[in-house]
Amino acid sequence: MKVTKEAGTGIFLFLLPAAILFSIFYIYPVGYVSVLSFFDWNGITGAVFSGLTNYKALLADKYFRISIRNNVIWALTACLVQVPLSLLMAIILSQKIKGWKVFRTIYFLPQVISGIAIASMWSAIYNSEFGLINGFLKLIGREDLARNWLGDPKTALPSVLIYGVFYIGYYMVILMAGISNIDETYFEAARIDGASAMQEAVHITIPLTMTSIRTCLTLAAIYGLRTFEQVYMLTNGGPAHRTSVTVLYLYNEMRKNDYGTANAASVMLILLGVVVITTLRTLFRKGTDAAD
Repeated sequence: MKVTKEAGTGIFLFLLPAAILFSIFYIYPVGYVSVLSFFDWNGITGAVFSGLTNYKALLADKYFRISIRNNVIWALTACLVQVPLSLLMAIILSQKIKGWKVFRTIYFLPQVISGIAIASMWSAIYNSEFGLINGFLKLIGREDLARNWLGDPKTALPSVLIYGVFYIGYYMVILMAGISNIDETYFEAARIDGASAMQEAVHITIPLTMTSIRTCLTLAAIYGLRTFEQVYMLTNGGPAHRTSVTVLYLYNEMRKNDYGTANAASVMLILLGVVVITTLRTLFRKGTDAAD
């Protein structure tokens, strides 16, 4: 379709405000951080060009490598556990079972509560002396299993991960919206052919909501990579940096007035996000091509 000069001008003027805001609040900050990552700067005195020194220091720092690894684990857990759980609940509730609106509200409720408040609640649940988990274990006579869940290097990271896995309401609502757009005639034809509920889910619901699933996986990966407040509130990266994540790492570098290293860590996190999102898009593109 040929676009007239007047229409092209109108499109340009329509997009211009968004482009300006995007440049001011994203392009410029990312560029600024990228440039400063090549400088040694404490935020007070003048910045001194140091080349790749900050990046070399990061790659040599085992705590930074642990932080990157934990971010990848967060992203994988969100994509492989949280989103599938959300999809399962979306499929079940889309059947309009009795009380489905109540369950939908209950599952979504944590999304409207402050993350700090929820983290504080989980901190109390994990408390080694008065926490709900150890209290339950003592109640059933398994005191031998009670431990300091957030202070034990073996259980600290799984405990923090479990905190986030069960908050599925956000993705569940997105997936339910996708399922609601499926033409009911597909399900009616499947029932006439004797298809079970599982067969309907596998052969109709999931393929026709793949766009929503891809959106949820992308968002889950992004949230996994930028995780901060949960870890900060529950463990502050401990014990022995076992639960540290990249945002917490660069936050601590900023507290030490090492802005050069913090900016380099920010750039590394941005690049990791680009790699993860590109990988997801590639996998879905290959899956779509294979289906065709």
